[in-house]
Amino acid sequence: MKLFDLQHPWFIPLYRRVLVTASCLFWTIVELVTGGPFWTILFGGMTALCVHQFFIAFNPRDPD
Repeated sequence: MKLFDLQHPWFIPLYRRVLVTASCLFWTIVELVTGGPFWTILFGGMTALCVHQFFIAFNPRDPD
């Protein structure tokens, strides 16, 4: 079991992938503006992971 399974079939619709990625990006910007460097880096990394997993390497497994 992965902590973040970004290849799950639930993410097949494009709007869900965009919404999750936009939420992470929004929170990265909030933390950047409010001056939280740790959380900015954490959510920036999560945003980068979402962009890579959802739009570059997206290959969901078949539902069982």
